[in-house]
Amino acid sequence: MNNIALTADVSSKVNLVKSIANKTRGPYTPEKYGSVIIPMAIIRRFDCILADKNAAIDQILQASSKIKGITPEKKEELVKRQCGVPFYNAKCVSLEQLVGDSDNLNSNFLEFIAAYSPSIQRILQSLKFREEVEFMIKKGILFEVVKAFSEVDFHPSTTNSIAMGYIFEEIIRTYKANAEAGDHYTPREVIELCIDLMLSENVDSLKKEGKIIRIYDGCCGTGGMLTTAKRMLTDPEEGFGIRAENIRLYGQDNNPEAYAVCQAEMLMLGDEPTYIREGNTLTEDRFPGEKFDLLITNPPFGVEWKTEKSAVEKELKQPNNRFVAGTPRVSDGQLLFLQNLLAKAEDDARIAIILNGSPLFSGDAGSGESEIRRYVLENHLLEAIVALPDQMFYNTGIYTYVWIFSKTPNPRRNHKIQLIDATALYVPQMPKSLGNKRKYIDDANRRKIVAEYTSFAPSEISRIFDADDFGYTKVTMECPLYDEQGNKVIKRGVVQVDPKRRDTETIPRKQDIDAYIKAEVLPYVPDAFADRSKDKIGYEIPFTRYFYKYTPPRKSSEILQEIIENEAALQETLKAVLQ
Repeated sequence: MNNIALTADVSSKVNLVKSIANKTRGPYTPEKYGSVIIPMAIIRRFDCILADKNAAIDQILQASSKIKGITPEKKEELVKRQCGVPFYNAKCVSLEQLVGDSDNLNSNFLEFIAAYSPSIQRILQSLKFREEVEFMIKKGILFEVVKAFSEVDFHPSTTNSIAMGYIFEEIIRTYKANAEAGDHYTPREVIELCIDLMLSENVDSLKKEGKIIRIYDGCCGTGGMLTTAKRMLTDPEEGFGIRAENIRLYGQDNNPEAYAVCQAEMLMLGDEPTYIREGNTLTEDRFPGEKFDLLITNPPFGVEWKTEKSAVEKELKQPNNRFVAGTPRVSDGQLLFLQNLLAKAEDDARIAIILNGSPLFSGDAGSGESEIRRYVLENHLLEAIVALPDQMFYNTGIYTYVWIFSKTPNPRRNHKIQLIDATALYVPQMPKSLGNKRKYIDDANRRKIVAEYTSFAPSEISRIFDADDFGYTKVTMECPLYDEQGNKVIKRGVVQVDPKRRDTETIPRKQDIDAYIKAEVLPYVPDAFADRSKDKIGYEIPFTRYFYKYTPPRKSSEILQEIIENEAALQETLKAVLQ
């Protein structure tokens, strides 16, 4: 499905679901709609997947009931083996059939949700859906809601996994009040770009026969990054053609609705749902000590971690903690999520993370942010940063950046860092925008970006740097304190400094500090001297500066002529109006 068709299909089905939400108005206030809409959307997707399999599943369940001591989990295995889906509903009916018996819908629907197999029961229980069903029965609206969802087409033949992922994400974004401003679901074309960049080089170890590839996302949301990575790895034409059974997907998320949807996605695609775990990645690492081969995440942008601060500081005191490079200011935890990935990466792992502009330059020399940048640069972990177009995400229009890391640097890159400005490589989002998303990276532009990365050469949109190019020394410059007669104040043989004249100089790492002071400071302040005991090393990546193109100002004569022409046009307009 191309972008235009996909966007239109997603929009129409999301709008249909939104219209169903209005049926709960009254008993539910708008901020509570999600308590019904999200689990009902999940159930309808399961219902559509099972629709043409229920007859066969019914026979399997009847036959298996004769096996002494068989458990529901064993029945799931039988169904998976014979029907290709790792779950079932023991009623073996659809929502359409339930609606057909309208007089008994309330009791039948309670039995229906209780008849799901254990894998789905865990998801519905985490959403506390039975309580919502009983509330809808009490308020007399269950029939209308179930009937409306029975008319929604979520069948896999018409709504593929990519479209379904978008629909789930848009539903959660729309109806969850706790979906913070910093939570951004990642467009699939951006995920595809990240994975292409990760897999374009230095991945020989992934191609080994029988290699089990473990993929991890510490902010997995509804699982889009994980499922897209698997799809691309198993693609026999454009990917590696890796066998699906050799790929393991692991994810963690703190949003209970997104976590439930992600588990549902794993079930639908035949992956292990227990590898998706709920909890705050910064404070409740659900995969302690485990290592992964491919790590990809899009953490919340600019969200404070004040409530997690005590737990993070407690972990800092432990050996082999995840945050060895330091901690950023509490107003933005993005660089903590980055360190989590680095800590969980195998020695030959590849890593991609999507960040906003803040981690590039926020924080002065010696600050937590600067020390984290220093750690990744001096340890030669960072390979490249790609600047994406703005207006790529559904609920923010800001510029974002893909950072690519490798625990084992590619010798070809010789510890250098590549910056790629891809801000102009997009097409308009068609047929219309989705929220704030107005731009789309099509296949042609994605290939251009990956080609720039793999060519590893300077170009119009690519620059190559040493790590030291981003480093600087912040040197404190002092001046003597003078008395009223203009003499230096000396106490106990030490010249006193004038704190009012104290200043600092930011000196690039590649420059000799003494030579810099002699050339840039002393000609203007001859009595200044450096207090080198206060030196601080800092790192920042002023991305836009390296791609800035000077545009000369227009000539004053051109501006004057334009003003005269505009005034003349205005006079003609006024003349016509007055006449």
